[in-house]
Amino acid sequence: MLVKFNQQFDKQYHKAPVKIQKAFSKRLNIFIREQFHPLLNNHALKGKYEGGRSININGDWRAVYQSVNQGTTAYFIALGTHGQLYK
Repeated sequence: MLVKFNQQFDKQYHKAPVKIQKAFSKRLNIFIREQFHPLLNNHALKGKYEGGRSININGDWRAVYQSVNQGTTAYFIALGTHGQLYK
């Protein structure tokens, strides 16, 4: 699977604590190998991110992505806490 990141995601990633950046890297490696691994809790979203999907980074942090090119590419669009993303 090809993985891409938009500008907003890049900004949010660089503002996130180093601990979260490291956790995201670990989860991204799992995601690339097995998109629906139970640790990721990969699920569809409604509302503001309808059509997108979310994976868990840790207890409160999430990464939101859209599946594009017939599911061959994951385009990450947002990173933040549950409260930041879904308010």
